[in-house]
Amino acid sequence: MYCIYMFYRAQGRIGPIRDSGAGVGKKDGKSKSRKDSQLVLRLDKEERDAFVDLCKELDTSAAREIRGFIRRFMKKNQSD
Repeated sequence: MYCIYMFYRAQGRIGPIRDSGAGVGKKDGKSKSRKDSQLVLRLDKEERDAFVDLCKELDTSAAREIRGFIRRFMKKNQSD
């Protein structure tokens, strides 16, 4: 079954595996904290669409990449 999935995924017929979250992020019975805040930003539609398309090509999400950018930026610029 896995090889059939990989074949169709490679041809772009289906997207990445989506996990329902069951058992994900649990450590010693504790679940991973939920994201409960939003950051709204405005940018050109063409720029946004190009970014989202590139993320899809790289098999990631725009939100994941932006969160990663924020974490790297904060780590780099925080004073100790």
